[in-house]
Amino acid sequence: MNVSALDWGILGPALVAGLLVLATHVPLGMQVLDRGIVFIDLAIAQIAGLGVIGADALGLPEGGWAVQAAAVGAALLGAWLLTFTEKRAPQQQEALIGVMFILAACGGILLLAGNPHGGEHLKDLLVGQILWVNATQLAWLAAVSALLLLAMALGWVRRLGRFGFYAVFALAVTASVQLVGVYLVFSSLIIPALGTRGLVGRRRLLVAGVIGAVGYASGLALSAMWDLPSGAVIVWALAFCAFASAMALGQSDNRHPDAHGR
Repeated sequence: MNVSALDWGILGPALVAGLLVLATHVPLGMQVLDRGIVFIDLAIAQIAGLGVIGADALGLPEGGWAVQAAAVGAALLGAWLLTFTEKRAPQQQEALIGVMFILAACGGILLLAGNPHGGEHLKDLLVGQILWVNATQLAWLAAVSALLLLAMALGWVRRLGRFGFYAVFALAVTASVQLVGVYLVFSSLIIPALGTRGLVGRRRLLVAGVIGAVGYASGLALSAMWDLPSGAVIVWALAFCAFASAMALGQSDNRHPDAHGR
């Protein structure tokens, strides 16, 4: 263990990135869990990643506006397809989401088949590069997150119906997947929401946010001190925090059966 590895210059921006991701992913994750379409985040993230890989295969500058447009366009196309399938085959929606995920994943593998750095690209897509985020990326993520939160708060998403939800989801995931990777996108959406399943309203949102923040902070610190991959450690830290929170809330509910007004 190396305590001197706790360098705020590196861990600070990474933590800010994690908190910005949580700002949109926690409330969206609750909706995903309540709707019973848990794997939508994996599918949309993989589709957005396919857009990035496709742009890279065309020789577009890495991290440029053209790549971002490709990722957003691919994710919005995925959102439209999910809206279409939900209308036509709602009972098979979860299965269709899984099919979209595997098709996007295999499409990325095929596009990278002739790329000598293909394995590294796939690894970056899955686990992200959260320790190496820069000020420009944080500003972009903050702007997108603020707009999406405003849209949700003002009810713009509800007015657009099914597509509104899927489109906001697609934009949120696209903004985050290139920084933190598919694994952390899924974990940020599902784990805090799952750990607070017994709560409702603002209390659930607050506790889920705390789970996410503590998970990211402790995961980053542990990964630095033990020199381990940050993304993987953060996922485990989020799971541990959610489990501890669920156990504590469960014990609290058992001791105080009228905690929810019953």
